Amino acid sequence: MEALEDERIASYLTPLNFEYFFYLLLNKLYQLPMKSRFLILLFFLISAQVFSQGIIRGRVINPVNNDPVPFASILILDTDFGTISDEDGFFEISDIPSGLYNLRASFVGFKTVTIYEIQVSQARPVQLDIELEEETAELSEVVVSSEFSRSEETPLSIRRLNTNEIERYPGGNRDISRVIQALPGVASTPSFRNDILIRGGAPNENKFFVDEIEVPVINHFSTQGSSGGPVGILNVNLIKNVDLITGGFPANRMDAMSSFFEIQLKEGRRDKMFTQLTLGASELTLSNEGPIGEKTTYLFSARRSYLQGLFRLLGLPFLPTFNDFQFKSKTKLNEKTELTILGLGAIDNFVLNKEIPDDESGEDLENRLYLLDVLPVQSQWNYATGVKLKRFRDNGFWTFVLSRNMLDNSAYKYAGNQENDEDKLLYNYKSQESENKFRAENSIFGSGYTLKYGVNYQYSRYFIDNFDRATLSAIGQVIDISSTSNFSTYGAFVSGSKNYSGDRLLLSGGVRLDGGDFAATASNPFRQISPRVSVSYQLSPNLYATANAGVYYQKPPYTVLGFRNNEGALVNRDNDVRYIRNSQLIAGLELVVPEKNRRFTAEAFYKKYSNYPSSLRNGIALANLGADFGVIGNEPVISNAEGRAYGLEFLAQQRLLNNFYGIAALTLVRSEFTNPNTDGFVPSSWDNKIIVSLTAGKRFGKNWEIGSRWRFLGGTPYTPFDLQASSLIANWDLRNQGILNFNQINGVRLQAFHQLDLRLDKKYYFKNWNLNWYVDIQNAYNFQAKQAPLLVPVRAADGSISIDPNDPSRYQLKELENTAGTLLPTVGIIVEF
Repeated sequence: MEALEDERIASYLTPLNFEYFFYLLLNKLYQLPMKSRFLILLFFLISAQVFSQGIIRGRVINPVNNDPVPFASILILDTDFGTISDEDGFFEISDIPSGLYNLRASFVGFKTVTIYEIQVSQARPVQLDIELEEETAELSEVVVSSEFSRSEETPLSIRRLNTNEIERYPGGNRDISRVIQALPGVASTPSFRNDILIRGGAPNENKFFVDEIEVPVINHFSTQGSSGGPVGILNVNLIKNVDLITGGFPANRMDAMSSFFEIQLKEGRRDKMFTQLTLGASELTLSNEGPIGEKTTYLFSARRSYLQGLFRLLGLPFLPTFNDFQFKSKTKLNEKTELTILGLGAIDNFVLNKEIPDDESGEDLENRLYLLDVLPVQSQWNYATGVKLKRFRDNGFWTFVLSRNMLDNSAYKYAGNQENDEDKLLYNYKSQESENKFRAENSIFGSGYTLKYGVNYQYSRYFIDNFDRATLSAIGQVIDISSTSNFSTYGAFVSGSKNYSGDRLLLSGGVRLDGGDFAATASNPFRQISPRVSVSYQLSPNLYATANAGVYYQKPPYTVLGFRNNEGALVNRDNDVRYIRNSQLIAGLELVVPEKNRRFTAEAFYKKYSNYPSSLRNGIALANLGADFGVIGNEPVISNAEGRAYGLEFLAQQRLLNNFYGIAALTLVRSEFTNPNTDGFVPSSWDNKIIVSLTAGKRFGKNWEIGSRWRFLGGTPYTPFDLQASSLIANWDLRNQGILNFNQINGVRLQAFHQLDLRLDKKYYFKNWNLNWYVDIQNAYNFQAKQAPLLVPVRAADGSISIDPNDPSRYQLKELENTAGTLLPTVGIIVEF
């Protein structure tokens, strides 16, 4: 009987009857002992391949006027699959084996486009809309254009990452802020923070746009006045592409000096609902997309962390929890009008775990007690929402963007964490930043030229309620202020580009004007004129020489603009705080080998800062702050610091070819600033000197993939403690931490840091669903990077702080070695259906 049933199973083992075979197999498994079931199922998942076939469908359009491009050729590279778009631009390629492919689209008179790493499976058809731009040169003069991301307005210092590159990046943990660390000019820190440090600039010199809507905060537990944080907010499941622009900034972008992130989200599915569930080491994420009627699609994502329970189980002294959500809808009102609605936000809470393990002693106990004495209880939430209306015409389009974003940040700390005793309150901080923005832009495309112009307006509110007896303890002052400030900023721009010599020479340029009412000198926009010009020349079919010169302005953070003294005066307005000015020069070469999917670039850059705010309390430029949690700039400042950053960048990039990909990046950089209490330029907190990043991966048969990344960063400088001031009992009791010696600003340098990250992926493609599990190992050889030492009190056997026997007005303090870096394995499961 069993033999007959086995023959029956074999007879149904065909593609058409695979479901029935799977049903019988499950019945067989159910009859076996539990251990045997598990082993057989594990063997099946490791070795079995589901011979599924998928579909790529979409539409080819002209991005200038949104018209379809009929009869365009669409080919899947290195295969025999391809098709031609119909009269309305629609196309479909079917019967494609599951896997990862590169696709090329072309049509006579249009620039050829290559789209990399399209994931095909039977669970869902791939929805792919392709934009083909018209060529401006005569047919006899057309040359092969770069297959990598370039634009006429920004022909240099731009890098692109797609969703597959972000998802599989070793050590990235599906976090865009970590993934971009593979690119040249981008520095990172050995801690678990996501500080984005680009070309020697501070973390608050970057701006983020999601589908052209500005999103100020992209990290959980963000440092107010900066941009860093430990975990990214954006869900990579929804991201289509990320463009990082590190120089030659387009004139329609404002208020940043180091980079702009242009993040493009996917468009929701037009055919049916699709869901993705991701279970990671620290969170659970649900993503969903689909149609709402015939004209509207949506994307939605929600994430809930369970770090608090995990950290409590591990006995850590702090317990963080984070949650976030994202939403996008796109409605085609008609063939020439699109409406996009975007929303995202996060809720973060950070509490202390005061339980001390019985077996903890020595430096481990001292570290725990130090953290409990220093770390505050914190809560933070933020959101950004916006509406974008895009209206096409024959030679261009209008773009209108209306958006609002808000950040609420609260933190308090009691001495000895005695929250039931108000006399022990060291500080209680709450602030809110809200912005309401409007932007209108007109883009005009002619024969061989483009012209853009637009205006923007922003109305902001900054609220602060701050009680602080710790910060000014050395001079016996207490901060106690509650106030609301309102600010308006405004701007306008015009830019254009023109091709010459059969598209071999590209000239582009623009001018911005920006102003604000936060200070007298800022109100006149002609004081903040921002000219910029770029040139790109095609030396040979695949070799380009590029250069850029520009001036850019950025307003100080709201913590600076809205700071008031106890009398309620806007101190920094009276100090005539100014827009920060940054002048840049860039020159480079780019070699593209399109038939091999390769790109090589070399760029030199020079950035000159002026009008940078410096602290009147401690005499240092705020550019040296921002690499920790808390608040930056909530103090009196004056715009008198200067800075400079300069260096060389080299990039070698191999897109997916023959199942191999890789990025090698080398950056040589110096970052230096002046400080009122020091002579000349001194290294900034972001002065790494050398940055190396090597990333490579290989895809194997049966959908296995291995990736690795190694990075090396030169040590950054830090400021040592003032032991004399720190040890005073009056100071320590109010601050619970050391006082830095700003007369030796960044006078000591850390050792170099290096780390190896590994990742293993395995994918399974079934008829109506996909399964992907991965193992990600950060810091595989467990390198311990030395950080600035901790200053902690010497404690007696009963836990009390020891008093200096030679000076009863002082505590006994000591420095503890402080290291960052730990072997961190992560296991994740992604289910799509």
